[in-house]
Amino acid sequence: MTQQPAIGVLEFDSVAIGTHAADAMAKKAHLETFRVGTVHPGKYVVLIGGRVGDVEEAHVEGLRVGAESLTDEVLLPDAHPQVYDAVNGTRQTPQGDALGILEVSGLAATIIAADKAVKTAAVTIVEIRLGDGLGGRGVTHLTGTFHDVQAAMQAGVEVSDRPSVTARHTIIPALDDALRRCIDRSTEFAEGA
Repeated sequence: MTQQPAIGVLEFDSVAIGTHAADAMAKKAHLETFRVGTVHPGKYVVLIGGRVGDVEEAHVEGLRVGAESLTDEVLLPDAHPQVYDAVNGTRQTPQGDALGILEVSGLAATIIAADKAVKTAAVTIVEIRLGDGLGGRGVTHLTGTFHDVQAAMQAGVEVSDRPSVTARHTIIPALDDALRRCIDRSTEFAEGA
């Protein structure tokens, strides 16, 4: 059995400390995915991915260096391949009849919710958007049959139910073809024209 890739996300309330932690993480282990930057409202996010041992080692180093300004974090040692691909920018064409949209107030919680959703039911992640243009929230779009999307959404909302996190979701049972074409192009307003 092939081991799934790992994903780690650390959110900081300080750009300075977050950047210091990101540098320490990059120096600690070889990472296949390494993304850093600011998101609203004034958070600094580090997203890492790759082999489990490397991601775990870098994640622990980031926690150590950035502990004083850490606001949220997640380490998924067995991230679903769809989640790993989606956080790396891969988009899928919406294929199923139903569209589920899961909107979560934190990026770490978004990754947890998307991973749980896709592991719960036979759904396809169309995309995961993290932070930019969303006021620091994350949004996951997924498709499948109505019942599968419903089960996936319920699982994603339940796992993201944490004290400092809010989650909103909806399911469109029979996606309109015009909306399907728009979502297939992009879920960003300026890109969807």
